[in-house]
Amino acid sequence: MRVSLDSVGRVGSHTHRVFLPIIGHAFGKRYDLPVPLWLFVFGGALVVFLSFLLVLPRAVAPVRTTESQYADRSQLRAPSPIRWIIAGAVTVGLIAAGLVGSQAVAENIVPSFFWLLVWVAVPISCGVIGDWTRPVNPFAALARVVDRPELRRVLLGSEEVVTWPEWLGWWPAAVLFFAMACGELVYNGDATRPGFTATCLLVYALLSSVAGFFVGAPTWTDRGETFSVLFATWGRLGWLRFGALGRRGLGGGLRVPFTADASRITFVLLLLVSVSFDGLLSTPAWRSFRTAIPLTGVRFELFETAAFAGLVLAAWCLFGGFAALVRRVGNLEGSTLTVLSGLLPSLLPIALGYLVAHNAEYIVINGQLFIPLLGNPAGIVGVHLLPAPFNDSYEINPNLLPSSVVWYAQVVLIVFVHIVAVVQAHRYLGHAARSQAAAQRSEWPWIVAMVGYTMTSLWLLAQPLVETTASAVVRGAGTLAMMLR
Repeated sequence: MRVSLDSVGRVGSHTHRVFLPIIGHAFGKRYDLPVPLWLFVFGGALVVFLSFLLVLPRAVAPVRTTESQYADRSQLRAPSPIRWIIAGAVTVGLIAAGLVGSQAVAENIVPSFFWLLVWVAVPISCGVIGDWTRPVNPFAALARVVDRPELRRVLLGSEEVVTWPEWLGWWPAAVLFFAMACGELVYNGDATRPGFTATCLLVYALLSSVAGFFVGAPTWTDRGETFSVLFATWGRLGWLRFGALGRRGLGGGLRVPFTADASRITFVLLLLVSVSFDGLLSTPAWRSFRTAIPLTGVRFELFETAAFAGLVLAAWCLFGGFAALVRRVGNLEGSTLTVLSGLLPSLLPIALGYLVAHNAEYIVINGQLFIPLLGNPAGIVGVHLLPAPFNDSYEINPNLLPSSVVWYAQVVLIVFVHIVAVVQAHRYLGHAARSQAAAQRSEWPWIVAMVGYTMTSLWLLAQPLVETTASAVVRGAGTLAMMLR
């Protein structure tokens, strides 16, 4: 994201404005590690490994009869016209504000609403409390509105929907998610412009309408509509089910298996890889690499896009390879794809933990932008809908959360979710293996993968993303202003 700051750190001043690019997940003062980096990384890995040794000998409870009938699908909620109308009105308002309002990122609510609230905060909330979004998802509502047999009969001559090919699977949702993630991570300068974001929302609304008309709302929201698939996937971790399959409680939806399909596995891996790639882009090593290679502008953005895709492929090879080892060592039935899909629920808690750890300060700091933006959502000069502090007088506090508190919370969270992943994998392999001895053998390759990813996650968190204080922000803005003259 880009935050507009003037010489005293206020947001949205119409007299003197400088756009200061800020890495979205790195705010506040640098916090030095209290222990050497190697001890920190290996210490976290040791905690995960010890938890594995504690869990390994424990027997796994049998699968309940109802759980054996679970299928990997999203369920449309009963129509909720009032909530859909409100959600639709908000979406229309956002599109209008983005198209006709100020194109200064910090003066228009559209970039913050989409890239901070919808793209980051809502997925985290679904991972904590469950997928609450289905009754208010405007794109699912549009698909349902046009999913009318009589309308298809008039326009197509048949009431039947177009059959969704099996080979297509979840690829539309995965490709759309990859494109949006590239907008956040690679093409941030363009994707965060209010007009661009609003245009994309409009195009996506039209896409959902056309898809709902041709293939039907249930199929589109189940496999194609990115936000429905995204929030439902995160919702498997949430405490409440909101009508979805699974038991009530934290991680209750993880007992619903993922389909052994390459597109479905790719979508889940994207949740993991996108946050890891975001962290990688913020490291000093990547910044040094960026200055070393002779690529700039669009060519470097295309290179970063290819690097992102390559990291997804690397995740496929890594976790697929470990799944093959698990299958061979444990003599499990089914293909490697089946084993990998069964182990995917153990990766989902890690993805959520890293999403929260990586974005905590981002939400707290950039979330303050909503306070002045609510007084003038479109950033139109002369509009004052609310009094102070909902105007340009509000000042962003970049040190709202103590860095030490955030740091330790991140570390505890990362280690905790890896322990949860170990328990989840233990449960799956305990059911998939033919004997307890075979299950215990099969867990060893996967714990290697878990420990390795723990170390990688902690290393990324330990990188000095920024070294900034309030005065440093002002100095950076002044320097950038000189460069732009």
